Amino acid sequence: MEVADIIAPEGVIANLRAATKKQALSELAKRAAQLTGVGEQDIFVALSEREALGSTGFGAGIAIPHSKVKGIDRMRGIFARLERPIDFAAIDGQPVDLLCLLLAPIAGSADHLKALARVSRILRDHDTCAKLRNASNAAAIYALLTEHPVGAGVCEG
Repeated sequence: MEVADIIAPEGVIANLRAATKKQALSELAKRAAQLTGVGEQDIFVALSEREALGSTGFGAGIAIPHSKVKGIDRMRGIFARLERPIDFAAIDGQPVDLLCLLLAPIAGSADHLKALARVSRILRDHDTCAKLRNASNAAAIYALLTEHPVGAGVCEG
């Protein structure tokens, strides 16, 4: 599964303004609603319920909020770089500035897990994350996210 199969160019936000985790999830839900036609509140509630189980902030300034949502027809994603890092209750206690939202159909298959694995593999690469943080615009971020074909040997740096 390629990132381009999950995230469309219009699903990249170069400078998301959010002061809190709740506000970031709300903004992601708003953009996801525009792209999917699924209700913003439905997406926000699903993400909030998932976060209540444990933070999706996995460290190094990165979070991958994800959930299965009624009305989602296939894996969908949004990538956002925050204007300023926020507390996301990440496992390392560090603030988060890179968010990759993943939404899966309720009757999801293994695609949900494949998408999580694919995105986390890319975001574990320190060089890629540095480039994402320094990219000039959404198009540059999208190019960075989609330049790693499956099996490209991205590894922790």
